[in-house]
Amino acid sequence: MPRTDESRPRGRPRAFSDRTEQNTIKALDRAMQVLATLSRLQNATLTLLAEATGHPAPSVYRILITLQAHDIVELDASDQTWHVGSGAFQIGSAFLRRTSLIDRARAPMRALMEATGETANLGIHRGGEVLFLSQVETQAPIRAFFPPGTRADLHASGIGKVLLAAMPPDRRAALLPDPLPGYTARTLSDAAALAADLDRIAAQGYAVDDEERNAGMRCIAAPVRNLHGEVVAGLSISGPVSRVSTDRTAELAEAVTRAATNLTELLGGRAPGT
Repeated sequence: MPRTDESRPRGRPRAFSDRTEQNTIKALDRAMQVLATLSRLQNATLTLLAEATGHPAPSVYRILITLQAHDIVELDASDQTWHVGSGAFQIGSAFLRRTSLIDRARAPMRALMEATGETANLGIHRGGEVLFLSQVETQAPIRAFFPPGTRADLHASGIGKVLLAAMPPDRRAALLPDPLPGYTARTLSDAAALAADLDRIAAQGYAVDDEERNAGMRCIAAPVRNLHGEVVAGLSISGPVSRVSTDRTAELAEAVTRAATNLTELLGGRAPGT
């Protein structure tokens, strides 16, 4: 019996799995490269964007003007630098609305911030990096700031190390750059040292970013799990070493772990073996 329109998958053609060049819109592909590069740089001149993407400046300019018409990018006329615009935020917010993780995390994150006095963060793994999804800021004068959409290296982040510790070694090796970039004197840029730290994290159930990304800042993170017991996110607190001190690590780690367990339960998740 021939397939009817009603039985055909909606939203995609018959050749939906075809990723050949004939199904790629080259101009759109270039525009996405420009937008992704601008997002990574946070702000850039036309010349810098052209150099970073490898596309001619006139082509990049036409892309920027087109994106500007939809508020996807904005131009700061004072210094002629381009920035990601409000339209991109509105589109990106659809990703955050797609999952209950963000909504379910708000109450545990707020409780964690109030219990510790430090900024609470939620992050997941995306594209070999930590993608921060949500934050509840402390009102303390010195605080960490990871707005939604911020990305960080997996090996130099508390949440990143929690995510890595749950992965098999072969997947870790595929994700981590070689050599590992170092940001401070404490960054675990030696593969063996990082592997040993990840083993400790897996055993104790939480990770510490001990000034490994930013000098003077410390982070404690714990895993959030789904109904299969798999680690799908990380919950953390971040703050200056004067407050997130080494003698408070056990106390703060207990609070973070408790909040992560609470979120796991709200998501219908479970710890391994339960």
